[in-house]
Amino acid sequence: MTTSSSERSVGLGMPQLPAPGYPDDVRARLERDAREIITRYPDSRSALLPLLHLVQSEEGHVTRTGMQFCADMLDLTTAEVTAVATFYTMYRRRPSGDYQVGVCTNTLCAVMGGDAIFSALQEHLGVGNGETTDDGKVTLEHIECNAACDYAPVVMVNWEFFDNQTPESAKRLVDDLRAGGQVEPTRGAPLCTFKETARMLAGFPDEREGAVEATGSAGPASLVGLRLARGEGAAARVVHPRDGGPHDEPGNAVHEPSPAEHLSSHDAPQDTSASDSAHPAGPVAEEGQ
Repeated sequence: MTTSSSERSVGLGMPQLPAPGYPDDVRARLERDAREIITRYPDSRSALLPLLHLVQSEEGHVTRTGMQFCADMLDLTTAEVTAVATFYTMYRRRPSGDYQVGVCTNTLCAVMGGDAIFSALQEHLGVGNGETTDDGKVTLEHIECNAACDYAPVVMVNWEFFDNQTPESAKRLVDDLRAGGQVEPTRGAPLCTFKETARMLAGFPDEREGAVEATGSAGPASLVGLRLARGEGAAARVVHPRDGGPHDEPGNAVHEPSPAEHLSSHDAPQDTSASDSAHPAGPVAEEGQ
């Protein structure tokens, strides 16, 4: 005897109930958007990731209804859709806040204060990692490196940068978000809600006023390597001793070694048969020969 997908058992013989459907007007709107996304790909299956962002923009997380919708539009099984939705952390599996507040706790941000910021926010908001405040405004999470190490420690809100944070500034930030105050990222585009971000990740235009003109740039620490690669000298730095001794005057700046003066064992020239004719390399003689 065969069974339909809604009748297949899950766990210890418990039937899986069919996913509820979207209201007709919502379904029609999502279908229009989904068809637009699907036409961008030679294989419709490739549209699964943006379609998951699309349904996430509707409800703030990927629901069983959303996964069933994606399966219907792409002629996939719900198991195939679920496998993708549960693999990537960018898809939320439960209701989340209007603002995803991520604290970088990778090495540099952590030692610069990221761990302290994350602990302070957990206590201040009364939530743990991946949890949402009771008012539904803020979801707190620790995040991996977002390539802004020169601004460490960094907090991100819906993937917009808030640089050089402290526990106190981070607490003011989340308080302003919950109160509906005007919050401006340190750089980049104006802030928007998580649902609006999800729609943009689905591939639809950023309609925020001023978003196109908004710019962000790398900090001075990030540009040192670029200047050295161009043959430009790094700015001299003044070293201040920690033992209370006299500080170096600006006129006595410590010499900053050039790349040629600061070679690692991997960079330094090696004496080989090609570079040292007095010591040619040859077969190793075996003992007794």
